[in-house]
Amino acid sequence: MGDFLYYERFAWFDDQIRRNRYPNAGRLAEHFEISKKQAQRTIAHLRDRLHAPLEYITDRRGYVYTDDSFELPRLPATQEEVLAVLLARKLLSHAAGGHISEQILRFGRKLIAGIGRSDLSMDELDRSFSAEWHGHSPVPAAIFRRVSDALLKHRLLRFAYRSPSTGEQVERTVEPHHLQHYQASWVLVAFCRLRGQWRTFYLARMQHLVMDNETFIPRPESEWKPHCEGAFGIFQGSNHQPVTLKFNAFRARYVRSQFWHKKQQFRELPGCGLEITFPVADFREVKMEILQFGGDCEVVGPAELRDEVRREIGKMAGIYGPVTSRPAGGRN
Repeated sequence: MGDFLYYERFAWFDDQIRRNRYPNAGRLAEHFEISKKQAQRTIAHLRDRLHAPLEYITDRRGYVYTDDSFELPRLPATQEEVLAVLLARKLLSHAAGGHISEQILRFGRKLIAGIGRSDLSMDELDRSFSAEWHGHSPVPAAIFRRVSDALLKHRLLRFAYRSPSTGEQVERTVEPHHLQHYQASWVLVAFCRLRGQWRTFYLARMQHLVMDNETFIPRPESEWKPHCEGAFGIFQGSNHQPVTLKFNAFRARYVRSQFWHKKQQFRELPGCGLEITFPVADFREVKMEILQFGGDCEVVGPAELRDEVRREIGKMAGIYGPVTSRPAGGRN
């Protein structure tokens, strides 16, 4: 009940400021039939704990906001809810040039102030939790803001897109439909007017991005949804085929606890080995996954993927040369 009464006072005071009525402690005390000291503590809490940008105007004998963008937390949050928000900030700390984590941090501070927990501090959370990613593609904050703005406003985007294989830049005009956060990288699912097809674009490869004034009518979800889910990995498509991998007993202990795909199927093998089967639309990403396991993983099928892995191993053998036995006693 105490929290609700405090928030009722905050809400009234906030409303009075936005109506340019210059509220003060005396009017707050009168409206809620509380003492002037209680009213002063309420204003101090609003300023110091909720970080309201309050300024007292002597000529008007009341308060104003120095920043109109300030908003009160709408509902008191529990400690668990605050923790969930701030853990999301840690998970997204490298995403969108830090823009998202900064916004979550600002919101988290408001929530911490709202629950009145002096022992739940940002420093303590930073010491207790962390999240790290490697191999992701950082995105400048300005690019992320522009893309997300165009996505929500149904505006066309124009940009130069760099091909990772050739390094060539191609001018694109697209209809943005969905932003996907995949392995700490942001990917846009959009209808490309140049190709007349759906495409996925890494935001980190966009340059000279402009949000056009022209709007578009969003296409049905059934058209773009298959391009961001269904098969294993980021490379999607309408033609799926099952991939089966066999792991030896050593690696199987780890793979059993891993999630590869929502349709994955495990099959136990004699000698504690393991087979896993899941749908794939494109071999590029799954081939990289297979190679990282080295000799602990074997492609059972399909034959085309097995051949691709064999060719890749052949290239590696050409780089490193034949395997030679090492003399006993360790490295030379």
